[in-house]
Formats: sequence, C-alpha cells, structure tokens
Amino acid sequence: MNQPAIPDVALVDNTEQRTPLVLVLDCSGSMTGAPMDQLNQGLKLLEEELKSDVIAAKRVRVLVVRYGGFDQAELAGEWCDAMDFDAPALEAAGTTPTGRAIDLALAEIENEKQRFKAAGVAYTRPWLFLMSDGAPTDAWEASAQRARDAETANKVAIFPIAVGQGDERIMSQFSSKGPGGVKRLQGLQFRELFLWLSASMQVVSQSRPGGAAQLPATDTWSSVPT
Repeated sequence: MNQPAIPDVALVDNTEQRTPLVLVLDCSGSMTGAPMDQLNQGLKLLEEELKSDVIAAKRVRVLVVRYGGFDQAELAGEWCDAMDFDAPALEAAGTTPTGRAIDLALAEIENEKQRFKAAGVAYTRPWLFLMSDGAPTDAWEASAQRARDAETANKVAIFPIAVGQGDERIMSQFSSKGPGGVKRLQGLQFRELFLWLSASMQVVSQSRPGGAAQLPATDTWSSVPT
C-alpha cells in the first residue's frame, strides 16, 4: 500500500519535469575490496557529471537503495534533485536480498510519482538500475514478477547489470526484456558504466514525457552474453 504523498519543497521551488533514477546496488560481502571501491568512485562520478549539466541537474531525481547486511534493503538518503545529490559512501557486508531491494525500489517509485502528481510536475518514465555480483539470498521470485509487470505496464524501465560472477539468468528475471535486457560489466569498469548512465540521464531529461530518446551505446563497458 502506497504511503500518502508528502509535499517536497524541491518540487514547489523547481517545477521542471523530472526523470526519476533509482540505483539498486548490491552491497553484499562479495563486493568487498576493489568492487566496492570502484562502485563508490562511480557514484561520485555520476554526482559530478549530473551536476555539471544544467538541465540534468534540475530534472534528474536520484535515489539510492543499498542491499546487504543481514538480508537488509534500505535507502541511502532520500529522493533529491541531481543538483542536491551527494553520493553515499557504501560499505560491503552480508547477504544479497535482491527481492527485498526491488520491492523497496518499486514502492519508492510509485510514492514519488504521487508526489509529482500532487505538485503538478510532469515526469518521464522512471529508471530502475539494478546491479549485483551474485545470486539473491532471499525469496526473490515474486519480487521479480512484480518488476516485470511494472515494466510491461510502462511504469518503469529496468536495467539489470551483472557484475563479476553475477548470475545473468537470475538477473534477467527482473526485467520484461529477459536475457536480452541484461548487461555484464566488463572487469570493474564502473567509471565507464556511470559515465554512460550520466550521459543517458542527460539525454532522457531533455525528452518529452512519453517520447523516445536515443541512448548512448553501452559497448564502452558491457559485454553481450553469447
């Protein structure tokens, strides 16, 4: 059940259309070391790139969902415009409750839409960016179905990213596009990944709600399963 929409001062002060972006990030123990260091650097790069674009800074809304610990999924901050986004410093530990994280992200997206509607702010289709380097440790199947249904209904665009030994078969279950929608991060090219994401957000933030946007190619950081 959705929570009542709470007025957001940013939506009153800035009535530009918005592009919501939810980053659902695996912070389980297997991300310890270089992967987490590179992920944090990538988040900081995303912050800098979005803030440097005068349109994206005002139009992109960012939310980070981290999942790990003892089957925990939680917000790393609140929804904010890119101009106010401070990349969190994430730490790796524990399990991989992907299903719980997806449910939290989907609920937050619907709540944010209600806030947009209450404020009379137009918005483009939200992006849900799911990143994981391992198989879920919770009961994820029903959550994956909810994600597929939401994407099929055009409520959200989902981008599953498999890192390292991340299971592409399972990741594909979280998108209506199936295996063709999963990208695998080559090595630890988080910098290239987040540069692509920031460039994509800059393009989408300038598109009309319901319109189409030509996104940059992903070949600088991803590989295609064969």
